[in-house]
Amino acid sequence: MASELHETIFMAKQERHKNLFLNYRNLYHFPVELLKDEGLQFLERLYMKRNSLTMLPDNLAQKLPNLIELYLHSNNIVIIPEAIGNLARLQSLDLSSNALQLLCPEVGRLRSLRHLRLSNNQLKSLPPEIGNLQFLETLDVSMNQLVSLPDRLHRCSSLQHLSADHNLLSRVPRHLCQLARLTQLSMAANRLTFLPLDLGRSRELQFVFVDSNLDLKGLPSYLYNKVIGCSGCGVSTQSCEPGQESQDKVLSEALSGLLAEVKVVASEADNVVPLEELAMRTLHRLYDRQQRNCTDVNLPPAIPLPKSLLELLQFPLGHCHRCTQAMFTIIYPKLFPMRHTALAGVHRRTTVSFVAYCCSSHCLRTFNLQS
Repeated sequence: MASELHETIFMAKQERHKNLFLNYRNLYHFPVELLKDEGLQFLERLYMKRNSLTMLPDNLAQKLPNLIELYLHSNNIVIIPEAIGNLARLQSLDLSSNALQLLCPEVGRLRSLRHLRLSNNQLKSLPPEIGNLQFLETLDVSMNQLVSLPDRLHRCSSLQHLSADHNLLSRVPRHLCQLARLTQLSMAANRLTFLPLDLGRSRELQFVFVDSNLDLKGLPSYLYNKVIGCSGCGVSTQSCEPGQESQDKVLSEALSGLLAEVKVVASEADNVVPLEELAMRTLHRLYDRQQRNCTDVNLPPAIPLPKSLLELLQFPLGHCHRCTQAMFTIIYPKLFPMRHTALAGVHRRTTVSFVAYCCSSHCLRTFNLQS
């Protein structure tokens, strides 16, 4: 086996191969032949699936500087070296099905990275530096032990596919609603109780899979007519049309997870929006106008504000489903049971309902899913 490996690497050096396949070689250590002398300066793709590697060499980037793809699926790698950040040309990194317990912040230096796959590891957190990967298109962190996603993930402006199935997530950061290119979001089998009010507001987002989140009882109505997977969510469906009392109960349960962020859940009888909310809406319009007229996106607003309020201005809690007015401390909810939507025939066995969030009693009265 060793002689065969040596011959394979020797031929790759002699013939200046750009692709090298070392899958299923029962390797326990990274082959030293790859790192001798000048290494394989011309190698672009290295495949080492289903071996027994436990670590990567610190001089990997020095010896293989032109790597575009590094495929390490199904090994026993516990940690990757900080020097991984020196792979300046790397576009695809697959560390799925390893034993990773920690992801070093230097991953954020892989500025050319487009695909990062970390599924089936033992990760409990992700470094915020992932937000530096502006060209990242695919992020798969399924089957880990994540309890949260980094808020700075919204800075990955090219992200299209985000999969975080089978983790311990209790919430989806509302900043993710700012990902203008996100087309698919999969967060099945977590501990979600609600989804951000704005989720689905982007036209690009077409596929949302939140199956097997047992306490998830309501979806934002911006997701209406998207392709949704929500089997196994919520409580059992009633065969007959529920009465108002039943609807109120479902709505109350659907909103229970929002109360930590929404200060007031208003009813149609409330006609006066609190002064704090009106002030925030006014400041948001001024801030938004300033941001559009200034190329420096980090410029603070003309009116100095505490950091917490400034973050609210940048990322409102949600936008009215009727008039798109930004909302910060108050919402007017309206329940649309699943059987009233176009998806009822697709998801007959689910009890997840759609909830519209409006900015006033007027918008609440005039909003429906067909408008």
